[in-house]
Amino acid sequence: MSIKSSLRDTEQIKSCPKGSFIPYGRQYVDEEDIEAVAEVLRSNWITTGPKVSEFEQAVAGFVGAKEAVALSSGTAALHAAMYASGIGSGDEVILPPMTFAATANCVVFQGGTPVFTDVDSETLLIDPKKVEEKISQRTKAIIGVDYTGNPCDWESLRQIADRYKLTLIDDGCHALGAEYKGRKIGSLADMTVFSFHPVKHIATGEGGMVTTDNRAYGEKIKRFRNHGISTDVRHREKSGSWYYEMIDLGFNYRITDIQCALGLSQLKKLTGFLRRRKEIAGQYHEAFTGTQTVTPLAVTADAIHAYHLYVVRVRARNGMKRDKIFDKLRESGIGVNVHYIPIHLHPYYQQTFGCTHGLCPTAEAAYSEILSLPIYPKLNDVDVERVISEIFTILYHE
Repeated sequence: MSIKSSLRDTEQIKSCPKGSFIPYGRQYVDEEDIEAVAEVLRSNWITTGPKVSEFEQAVAGFVGAKEAVALSSGTAALHAAMYASGIGSGDEVILPPMTFAATANCVVFQGGTPVFTDVDSETLLIDPKKVEEKISQRTKAIIGVDYTGNPCDWESLRQIADRYKLTLIDDGCHALGAEYKGRKIGSLADMTVFSFHPVKHIATGEGGMVTTDNRAYGEKIKRFRNHGISTDVRHREKSGSWYYEMIDLGFNYRITDIQCALGLSQLKKLTGFLRRRKEIAGQYHEAFTGTQTVTPLAVTADAIHAYHLYVVRVRARNGMKRDKIFDKLRESGIGVNVHYIPIHLHPYYQQTFGCTHGLCPTAEAAYSEILSLPIYPKLNDVDVERVISEIFTILYHE
């Protein structure tokens, strides 16, 4: 069965039996993907070979960027973007707390200080008005996070970054395929970071990418992923040379041809994946819009949402708060999740940087209410209805 037919006709996808577990997200891998990986395993190159650059070119072309560099994970890609930005000891980077810890960790990896700024109450995206309040003489960069796959207000962030001569980085790990004012995420910031973890839009097992229009950034990141060395083994083999130089201190953040072959195969299906995610989001939106207890997040104006996650805010009803609702849904086989604990509330950031409750009140208030509902291409309409039904049953009939 092709991906197109399977995503258009959800009745052909076997429904989860009643009572079985529905995860919040999962990969879609078919026989074409498996064969693409097997072909690489039969070839002469299984790492640092031709599939890496082929995958880079394909992603760059898809998002409309001049350069793309593939790395071993989204976290590695974030770290590389911090390195290319020149972040070091004493430098500050402004970012939202409503994201995975890696968004802040990458700043710390380079010796910098993450400066958390609050989010918009409707979208839970970084609030540009509050960004400007956090800028100091030490500020060197801004990281916007396209939380859930919903694009940030990149126009406002670009204006702020230009005004203060700051590097603008897009953590687009949720947002492959999203658009803002007619331009794809991946072409709006100085550097954009993607993740290819299995629950993301396309999977390479683990994997990440940085896209940019700045060739100097691209070259720095290529060295950084390869121990800071000037050439990789494929380039040396092509030139017939053994000689290389370590120019700077880097890491082994290389990605394999095996992963990139899978990524190339997955990329062909991305349009169908995005379409199905949008359909599921539409079903949830129709079911919950207008209710007083379950509120979908707002979508940025002039944007196309990629729906990596579908997050709702669940307000207490009859004394039943989010955590209790979470437990009951899990007991019924609905794999809801919570994205995320605001980073500044994690013990490491409280102990290391003195972060406290009250630093980002909007994010903190949202954290006590948010739930991520199941959304992935293979989730069919029957199971979407089961998720909706279980939520209403727990909220209104228990």
